[in-house]
Amino acid sequence: MKSDTLAIKRLSDPKSKVSAHYLIKDNGKILNLVPDSYIAWHAGKSLWKSYNSMNKHSIGIEISNPGHNNNYKNFSSNQISSLSKLIKFLIKKYKIKKTNILGHSDISPKRKKDPGEKFPWKTLFKKGFINWHKLKDKKIKIYRGLKLTLIEEEIFLKNLYKFGYCKIKNENLSKNKIYLTKAFQRRFRQGLVNGKIDKECLLISKSLIKTNNYT
Repeated sequence: MKSDTLAIKRLSDPKSKVSAHYLIKDNGKILNLVPDSYIAWHAGKSLWKSYNSMNKHSIGIEISNPGHNNNYKNFSSNQISSLSKLIKFLIKKYKIKKTNILGHSDISPKRKKDPGEKFPWKTLFKKGFINWHKLKDKKIKIYRGLKLTLIEEEIFLKNLYKFGYCKIKNENLSKNKIYLTKAFQRRFRQGLVNGKIDKECLLISKSLIKTNNYT
């Protein structure tokens, strides 16, 4: 939505069939719109690991931002500070694992782009909230754009499935690759989100799986 006011209005209107437990406004103020124990309508059709219909299994946080269709902008330091405090509180209260702090694009890569490539995932890693890889951005950038074999592409996709991403139901293999790769890039390779699997993406996925002992 283009503004806090419009976001609050839509998230509070039952007719919109869109809601979230929390909204973080432009100035960093946190609004609790739906009790944690209630199901909010923030994820829609979604998959992660062995879970589907993620509304039933998650707490939804929306951060005020015009989004990709309305001059998508950087998140403010106040917003990220408030988000960090909220995540820390929720992790402690519900014993949430690092692997379960997710973006909407992770669980619904075909329909959703948020929080997007401007969201500071690495900041959440530095605060100990999520897992990350051990590669230096400058060193692996030289592999950007280098093509892979079909076998290497398959290894990349298998790594995504190990991490938690899921194949999109009723979608062909080619489009599945694009949607999943874009979701991965928006989180781990934000400098270029093009849906193309290259050697840089493969190396990041391998490091991520190895570093965090995914099987």
